[in-house]
Amino acid sequence: MSMKGKKIVLGITGSIAAYKAAILIRGLIKKGAEVQVVITPAGKEFITPITLSALTSKPVISEFFSQRDGTWHSHVDLGLWADAMVIAPATASTIGKMAHGVADNMLITTYLSMKAPVFVAPAMDLDMFAHPSTQKNLDILRSYGNHIIEPGEGELASHLVGKGRMEEPEKIVEVLEAFFAQQQDLKDKKVVITAGPTYEKIDPVRFIGNYSSGKMGYALAEECAARGAQVTLVSGPVTLKAHHPNICRIDVESAQEMYEAAKEAFADAHAGILCAAVADFTPDHAADHKIKREKDDLVLQLKPTQDIAAALGASKKEDQTLVGFALETNDEAANAQSKLQRKNFDFIVLNSLNDQGAGFRVDTNKITIIDRDGATPYPLKNKAEVAKDIIDRLVASMNK
Repeated sequence: MSMKGKKIVLGITGSIAAYKAAILIRGLIKKGAEVQVVITPAGKEFITPITLSALTSKPVISEFFSQRDGTWHSHVDLGLWADAMVIAPATASTIGKMAHGVADNMLITTYLSMKAPVFVAPAMDLDMFAHPSTQKNLDILRSYGNHIIEPGEGELASHLVGKGRMEEPEKIVEVLEAFFAQQQDLKDKKVVITAGPTYEKIDPVRFIGNYSSGKMGYALAEECAARGAQVTLVSGPVTLKAHHPNICRIDVESAQEMYEAAKEAFADAHAGILCAAVADFTPDHAADHKIKREKDDLVLQLKPTQDIAAALGASKKEDQTLVGFALETNDEAANAQSKLQRKNFDFIVLNSLNDQGAGFRVDTNKITIIDRDGATPYPLKNKAEVAKDIIDRLVASMNK
């Protein structure tokens, strides 16, 4: 049983959907989990601590300290104790506070101290959920690595019909079960991931580069690390940060530097994911001083960079899995299939710049995974969810 012995902090906020928390607690405990409730003052207006305490066999935490005897409730200790935190229901107000670090109650301070994965189940009226500020705050939470359990559609407390009702407790339990079941499916595996662009120096102040933000590669690194892998992240110049302690980040700038770092790391790795947008060409000679504008024309002599994918594909052993990426603008499937064969990939992830919401500098992606048996298209998703799809396929490929 994947939930047996798991410690869950359940955050409850001021929503009519708070009554569902009682059902959620029963479901979690039936699966063998231990539940500690942290409730906001507004949450107590919708469901009583006595009910929640009776279900969890634990005192409910709401304030920073007990008014009766001054007992301190440590949000830091809760952050270290838990295997997961679930905030259900999560109101627009709480989501906004989480996104911007407004630590004015025990639930938010617990969230900010949480070392374990956090799951957020929004609950609000359809217009509140659809409001740009709410959607932006949810995007911020996703970018922090939180798991958003999308609300369902149906009749709301306002008697309007639309998206905003908290996902049913049984479904939330299933989400947690699936998370814990897959959490360690890469345990003790070494995975190398390349991410971001490369910069090919022209002179001390100019370079040839591309628009890659590194978001997809970093999402893959976080997903692999969350599943137990030891990740070596070979990163080109980006502004992102790697958060999981299982990620060892190696910063590089040029294609040659990325090649050397990836080749060394892949030698004893179980898998490699080549997500970086590596320059195909580099200046034949980089000037040691800033090139002045002395005439109308400037001709740069370029030479090919080291083909990282081909080199790793050629050195790949039978017990290694190699995943490539293809960003195409035309003849997408044919070009990706050709690259799959030439580079000796186990499968390739195809992106098309013709798909709205996919490509560089966006938080979403639309992919097709192609292997020697065919192609599997996926709908547009945020990059954290795309990373899950790719790593699911990686795990399946490694276990063949």
